[in-house]
Amino acid sequence: MSTLDELFVRLREATTPTEIETLQNGIWQFWLTPGEHVLDKHLEAGMRALSAGNYTQAITDFTKLIELQPAYAEGWNKRATAYYLRGEYRASLDDVRETLRREPRHFGALSGWASMLRTLTDDRGLLRVLLRLEQLCPHWPGLQSQLRELRDRLSESEE
Repeated sequence: MSTLDELFVRLREATTPTEIETLQNGIWQFWLTPGEHVLDKHLEAGMRALSAGNYTQAITDFTKLIELQPAYAEGWNKRATAYYLRGEYRASLDDVRETLRREPRHFGALSGWASMLRTLTDDRGLLRVLLRLEQLCPHWPGLQSQLRELRDRLSESEE
């Protein structure tokens, strides 16, 4: 089994969608394994609530997880997702920032952040986030075309 750092090195070098997806799945396995029974319990409960559309319960479960293990980035990321799905974008962005403080390579948090910035039509912020994503995986499917379109849009608005 590869270490998390090795998976990220390989992700940066990956060029095919299948290879990228396989490496991302391996990274998610690391992130979704807090390794302590009580943490696993709160993560699983929160994910079940999230899947069922019970975002309030998911937020409660992920908050308990964060309180027990504040260094665990995925707790913050999952709560960010629940806040986002409940329409609480400011709270979601706060948790995305906390996720990235703990795991700067968290492509899930970066992707979620990019979605929020797209919704808010913050093209400059979106460009910064997509460039961070590019550092992790330059061949991420669709990323280069998104960057081109965004750069074109920004250059047109400056003219």
